[in-house]
Amino acid sequence: MLSVAKRVVVKIGSALLVDPESGAPAMAWLASLADDIAAMREAGQQVLIVSSGAIAIGRHRLGLPKALRLEQKQAAAAAGQSRLMAAYERAFEPHSVPVAQALLTADDTEQRRRWLNARATLEALLELGAVPVINENDTVATAEIRYGDNDRLAARAAQMVSADVLVLLSDIDGLYESDPRLAPNAAFVAQVTAITPAIEAMAGDPGALGSGGMRTKIEAAKIATGAGCAVVITRGTTLHPLRGLMNGGRATWFLPQATARAAYKSWIAGTLSPCGAIAIDAGAANALRGGKSLLVSGLISIAGDFEKGDAVRIVDQAGAEIGRGISRYDAADANRIRGLRSADLPTALGYAGGPVIIHADDLVLTG
Repeated sequence: MLSVAKRVVVKIGSALLVDPESGAPAMAWLASLADDIAAMREAGQQVLIVSSGAIAIGRHRLGLPKALRLEQKQAAAAAGQSRLMAAYERAFEPHSVPVAQALLTADDTEQRRRWLNARATLEALLELGAVPVINENDTVATAEIRYGDNDRLAARAAQMVSADVLVLLSDIDGLYESDPRLAPNAAFVAQVTAITPAIEAMAGDPGALGSGGMRTKIEAAKIATGAGCAVVITRGTTLHPLRGLMNGGRATWFLPQATARAAYKSWIAGTLSPCGAIAIDAGAANALRGGKSLLVSGLISIAGDFEKGDAVRIVDQAGAEIGRGISRYDAADANRIRGLRSADLPTALGYAGGPVIIHADDLVLTG
């Protein structure tokens, strides 16, 4: 699945990236990962990285002890993030591959409008040929520091960009029926078709709090597979971990529960509460049924006080719902430009807005 994936998210933990004694980035390992990703890009694949490591690097830089108070963790993150990105720059420089920092919080992946803005930025970076390096914005996101690592963030990022595969690089080669450190003969689980209570029980005590571990990886797999993304847990401690995985390395695969596109369309159709309605003419309705985007030239009237990024109902001239979608304009601007041709939009808006009010990718037909 990894070799045929068009878009891949790779999550890397601090233990793989940072030497525990010196606090320096593990450059030999990171260079091997960059080699793997460069080869994937040459094969036409897009790769995003979700990276921990800022706190571990910053702690050594600031001379802080291992046991840190929350504000010290946040200070360490602030000091370590620039060094972390410098390490990625050095690793990818021999391949002439640009890297780009993207700091996100839980709100950026949970609130619809911020989710759309973050997704647009990541899409633009991929189109420009960059490798986005995503990290939790630890200086402001206290919950992530206290209760988990970046596993859930990686799943949300995979969901956000409609990734085909999420790779969780770990210090263990996959899921076992019980903890192999306590039960050396524990059975290995190579494939998971559905995350059942029995699968969750294999991850350990659900009430235990920690900074990662198999429990958070199972929770991440729930999110990602539900969004149509396959998830793989594999050992990342060796050099060239992605190459090893492609060559059949030992791993646990969680199979997707839907295609990414179907999951996103389902989210639009059933999960969001529409904030308004857009009435369109017969020509626009026919275009939508043919798989086209909704253009402002086909708008008849606007109802509701929606913002850019809100979900709206699309109705015909009789008021019957045709579909739902994510609007690229707020209600005021939509009213201002309804029925206009593309050439007239800059004058009406005061800026160069595009002719599409709802893109086909952000639209689902319901009637």
